[in-house]
Amino acid sequence: MNTVLTTGEPTSIFAFAKENNFEEADFYKHYSSFESLEKAIFKVFAKETIALLHKTDAYADYSAKDKLLSFYFTFFELLTANRSYVMLQFKGMKSDFSKLSVLKGLRAEFIDYINALNLEKIDFKHEKVNKIQDQTVAEGYWMQLLIILKFWVDDESPNFEKTDVFIEKSVKASFDIQQIAPVKSVIDLAKFLWKEKSPMMAK
Repeated sequence: MNTVLTTGEPTSIFAFAKENNFEEADFYKHYSSFESLEKAIFKVFAKETIALLHKTDAYADYSAKDKLLSFYFTFFELLTANRSYVMLQFKGMKSDFSKLSVLKGLRAEFIDYINALNLEKIDFKHEKVNKIQDQTVAEGYWMQLLIILKFWVDDESPNFEKTDVFIEKSVKASFDIQQIAPVKSVIDLAKFLWKEKSPMMAK
């Protein structure tokens, strides 16, 4: 990160290794290219966020909503501490961050985190349908993270205060939408009407 920010993208892995006093072969033990290294950096941001959260004793007792809020706040604190590098990676990307290949590692780490939150969902009593639901929920939160990321990139408020407000409102809205009780009520009503309608249709 320091090399990219101070002298620009290295001309080769050989030159990068020589400049930093290590063997080129050592680089390939971990990464196949600079691109794979850049993907790993954003994945590390997520892993470091999760590690920091688990260092807080109270975190284990947080609700899923508070855990996600904590993740976002901590994650964007890390990004802010490395904003110059992050902004350089996003240079030229105006809106659709989902096309950024550099975020692939982050995406995998984040989706694993969302799945581990055990968010309340409807049990459809069908394995394939439940699996589709899990994927849809995870992808929805990934899109939420990308939207917040775009907001943070454009945020010009002091200490990125507007991003904090946006995070709170985004998470509240997503959990309000996901309220299971009203959805269950609708499903129960539909089942009742179907059972009542079936005998009538038979008559």
